[in-house]
Amino acid sequence: MAKNLATKILEAHLVDGELIPGTEISIRIDHTLLQDATGTMAMLEFMALDIDRVRVELAAQYIDHNLLQTDNKNADDHIFLMTAGERYGVHVSKPGNGVSHQVHLERFGDPGKTLLGADSHSTSAAGMAMIAIGAGGLDVALAMAGHPFHLPCPKIWGVKLTGQLQPWVSAKDVILEMLRRHTVKGGVGKIIEYYGPGVATLSATDRAIIGNMGAELGATTSLFPSDQRTKEFLDAQGHGDSWQPLAADEGCSYDLHDEIDLATVEPLIACPSSPDKVVRVADIAGLKIDQVLVGSSANSAFRDLMTVCRILDGKRVARHLSFHVNPGSRQVLENIADQGGIMMLLLAGAQIHQSGCLGCIGMGQAPGTGQVSLRTFPRNFPGRSGTKGDLVYLCSPETAAASGLAGVITDPRELGKTMTWPDVRNPDRYVVDDSSIIFPLPPEEARAVEVITGPNIVPFPDFTELPDNLSVEVVIKAGDNVSTDEIMPAGNKVLPYRSNIPAISEFVFERLDPSFPKRAREKQPGAVIGGDNYGQGSSREHAALAPRYLGIRLKIAKSFARIHKANLVNFGIVPLVFKDPADYDLLKEGDKLLIPHLRTMIVRGAQVIPVEVNDRTFLTILDVSDRQRRELLSGGTLNYVRSAGQWEDDPHGCL
Repeated sequence: MAKNLATKILEAHLVDGELIPGTEISIRIDHTLLQDATGTMAMLEFMALDIDRVRVELAAQYIDHNLLQTDNKNADDHIFLMTAGERYGVHVSKPGNGVSHQVHLERFGDPGKTLLGADSHSTSAAGMAMIAIGAGGLDVALAMAGHPFHLPCPKIWGVKLTGQLQPWVSAKDVILEMLRRHTVKGGVGKIIEYYGPGVATLSATDRAIIGNMGAELGATTSLFPSDQRTKEFLDAQGHGDSWQPLAADEGCSYDLHDEIDLATVEPLIACPSSPDKVVRVADIAGLKIDQVLVGSSANSAFRDLMTVCRILDGKRVARHLSFHVNPGSRQVLENIADQGGIMMLLLAGAQIHQSGCLGCIGMGQAPGTGQVSLRTFPRNFPGRSGTKGDLVYLCSPETAAASGLAGVITDPRELGKTMTWPDVRNPDRYVVDDSSIIFPLPPEEARAVEVITGPNIVPFPDFTELPDNLSVEVVIKAGDNVSTDEIMPAGNKVLPYRSNIPAISEFVFERLDPSFPKRAREKQPGAVIGGDNYGQGSSREHAALAPRYLGIRLKIAKSFARIHKANLVNFGIVPLVFKDPADYDLLKEGDKLLIPHLRTMIVRGAQVIPVEVNDRTFLTILDVSDRQRRELLSGGTLNYVRSAGQWEDDPHGCL
């Protein structure tokens, strides 16, 4: 029977379950990925499991988010991550070496493997034909210890690519076209598999851009075949022996289907403040801009930045704006320097920053009040830039460079009237420098390493089991598409507390209701009410962990984003969905909710959970697996795993 590529890779890694969409499966994980904004807590969780060394083929820790050292916190946590990596057999990419997704693609990409990353944009590894999935830190910590990863089996969505992109149009425009068609909810519960003759026209880094922003569609992950373009990239990186051809079988089927003729794609742009508010650049051309940022995880590879260099070469950016360049990796920066690109940027008036996430996660580079910021980043959720009421647009490097020169949003095709299209190709052989990667020590040497913990690292909190009768008060009612940025903000003020749950909890819902932490503590146990797609965006588990610390035991929404829902279960917050979405309108802040015999119902496998409020009852759905039910009863996954027999006697034989 002909099979698509996603099915082939999933079957090769299947530990438990059947590949029936919607049912729970568990898969073996080959690679794990941590970054410092999520990795400090994940490493503490891993250490709490009392495992002597990681039990995956390759575990990597990247220090790429919290690079500003305004006091001791980030520096202390970086030392913790580096020493913990040495102790437990983790590859560590030091500060300034680059964004996790770009560096992993360059140095560790391995076609046909699975990757679980504590970052929603881990899906970038689609460019290397890997099934790469974003998850909460606890799930990644468990995978590092050899445990399989559990998830609802996704549908496979085939997207056929034909034709070839026109000059001044690039991969960013392809994924913006997908978002224009399908919105931030279009990929929920799906793996997006790209195939067809158009795929061969896209480089590995082009594919990584499309895979990266597949997370903005809500997709479980995205996937491209492993072909000659994949081999070109691996050969150029000096590890072509990792390559193997991988593709869907001729005549295979998909659960859903779409098709894009690349030749018809135009320069596109996402308007504030959602990645799916996509229009043609030509439709809003002429809007004055104040800031341009090129780089981050979505568009920071050699081809992206060298294209900007060529466009700016011999010119100056508009005098009223700032133009920032964030290379995706030290390797990208070194290769641009090797081809003279650094001088092109400097003479054009650009500001070159260290390789890292920086402004994408609100770590500096915030725009001014009322300023328009044009970015090649993957997200523009409200306030994510660090400025309240920000006006952030998402676009391609070509659009960013053209607009930076003109000082207004500009269709890059206009440049074709005065200059030749810079048809930049990736190098046949990259300048490779692994000096900023700490490779694992032999086990006997690793055991002698002292893990250094600073004063900002606070022990993981203890959580109680779920009571039988749950009585809670609604502390906040949120709307549709609330992101984890709005639940648990990022930025240089908040992220340094990522390993200090009591401290970071003071910022929960800061952008929606700054009084939330105080009221949650006073009214605990509490509940949160949400609309559609609640918890979209970043994988950060702190958006579940911190509310739980404040006493939240229940969240009821019209629907949940996949990663956030899993994180809620991980920390013992019951995720219920309105059976009738209209019941959302009947609830308000301050309502007292009662669920009698909740524990008993969960034990018995009940899916329909009645909730009492104001002398009436409405129905909700508890859509979780049997395993997740046991985790909820235990008060969270860590409690469940550490309970007698759950770890030492692993039924799957994965340890």
